Amino acid sequence: MTDDWTAGPRAVAADADAVAADAVAAHWTAGTRDPDAEVRMICFAHAGGGSALFLPWRRRLAPRIDVVPVVLPGRERRIQERPHTRMADLVAELVPALQPLLDRPYVLFGHSMGAMVAYEVAQRLRPAPGMVFVSGRRVPGVTGERHLLGDRDLLGVVNGLGGTPSALLDSPDLASLFLPALRADFQLVETYRPVHTPPLDCPLTALTGDADPEVTPAQMARWGDLTAGGFGLHVFPGDHFYLKGLPEALRRTLLDGADRVSRPPATPRRS
Repeated sequence: MTDDWTAGPRAVAADADAVAADAVAAHWTAGTRDPDAEVRMICFAHAGGGSALFLPWRRRLAPRIDVVPVVLPGRERRIQERPHTRMADLVAELVPALQPLLDRPYVLFGHSMGAMVAYEVAQRLRPAPGMVFVSGRRVPGVTGERHLLGDRDLLGVVNGLGGTPSALLDSPDLASLFLPALRADFQLVETYRPVHTPPLDCPLTALTGDADPEVTPAQMARWGDLTAGGFGLHVFPGDHFYLKGLPEALRRTLLDGADRVSRPPATPRRS
């Protein structure tokens, strides 16, 4: 019998590739992974946001859901990196970075800008997500020019939505750190032109606050046209940031979605 002398080097190379991929995934996400959770939920934040919105969810959704907030360039510990201004460039880097996280059933959750990122990512990740949650954002293709506003006016827009701490908005030094990623995110959203693609195969669930100034429940219902896998719409009390703190009704909705992903309906037996 002849030994395959290449097996050792190949195994070492494969292990090195896996370690490198895990390191890239860790660079793009926050928090530690829960190896025992049935379902992983990869979360994408609003314009200017990062992991802060989702990290408190980890305790309330454990042990069934492993919450994985995505941290984009230009914010939090990646604040020195240049933020993306084009969706295509962001997704081209993000999709391979998330691949190591798809080792179990998973769902995507995106709020506001994050809803569009989640939708774009869902079309490219393989295996595909078990479900996509989109929150507080109209369907892709709605444009705008708020990224062209002056600093004070742009901060005023964000302040009106209620999702940014007043201390940050009142401090010129903090605002100067926050503004580049915020403006880049608005540019990414408002210049995004989705490529025509077939509807998603996975279920899609739209979520919104009943007093959201950015989108109405009727506008959220249009997300149903973008999936062939089943659609649901849930309206909660609150404004654009109805989801802060993970209200109990939203928590139950997410856990129910996780149950559907981790325990798919049994295939009927043939008689």
